[in-house]
Amino acid sequence: MKRGIILVFMIFSVLGTIAQPKAKNTTDKTLELSNNKICVKQDLTRGGAIYYISKSDEERNIVNIYDEGRYIQQSYYAGNNIDRQAEGQAKAWSPWAWNPIQVGDNAYNRAQILESWQKGNQTYVKCIPMQWDMNGMPAQATMEQWTTIKGNVIKVRNRLVCSRTDDIYGEGVVCSQEIPAVYVISALKNLYSYFGDKPFSNQPIRSTEVKQLILNDPEHFWGLYRDASEQWMAFVDDSNWGLAVYSPTAEAFLAGRFDSFLEGDEHHVACSYIAPIRQEALKKDSVMEYEYYLVIGTLDQMRKNIYKFKRKQK
Repeated sequence: MKRGIILVFMIFSVLGTIAQPKAKNTTDKTLELSNNKICVKQDLTRGGAIYYISKSDEERNIVNIYDEGRYIQQSYYAGNNIDRQAEGQAKAWSPWAWNPIQVGDNAYNRAQILESWQKGNQTYVKCIPMQWDMNGMPAQATMEQWTTIKGNVIKVRNRLVCSRTDDIYGEGVVCSQEIPAVYVISALKNLYSYFGDKPFSNQPIRSTEVKQLILNDPEHFWGLYRDASEQWMAFVDDSNWGLAVYSPTAEAFLAGRFDSFLEGDEHHVACSYIAPIRQEALKKDSVMEYEYYLVIGTLDQMRKNIYKFKRKQK
């Protein structure tokens, strides 16, 4: 049931978006880090979510930001689905679980930034997220994000601190948590990983069928991939260049494409999607923390970097 919540949320969102790194063009609305490989930007009007990634010598953004449900952002689920329409819950999102969102809610009310800073090759943001299904209701929680870049790698640490006082959702409900949700442009259309029972042994990687999201068809949701055992998946273009998501605590992945016959820029409805997921029950006072890596480059470059991260974890 909770996996269904995530899938429904994604359906609506697709309809609705080695030199020392240096900081540049930081404003009250943007944090930006860049080096001679990549550039990454965070939107301080949308909870500090990552909204831009490009090669350092190009201006093509590979993050899809068609609507508030996209970006690269934190999103969590807790408790049972309940009907709160009398309190302003959107009819399309009722009944719904407790669902804090980093960017904002379905009515385009955005998260409040509590703190942000940038030091060297690291940024930090702290925000009060919004409850997705409600209109202008801040969640009783805070989200934090530490972001660093080195070479062609973006490392992110996320933390959710719950401080709920409600008694309406219930406790102990296990949900599929996206760690994190990643939307990229539709030109990155080929899905790759290692699928097998001998992870991190340099066995061949391969492409896999990409699920095509078809609206109003319950048989065509995002694909569930349980055998991506190296805990990464990548969307690449026809030259095998693109973005990989490595999430060391992932138990499975969701991935797919919307409007697969179309290609466009970061504002286009067509997109590709990856979410490492793990099962976790968030309580009213839970603290959930995880880290993940975004690796930009060719498939060979991605895997070499991911193997390095794995060795450091031992």
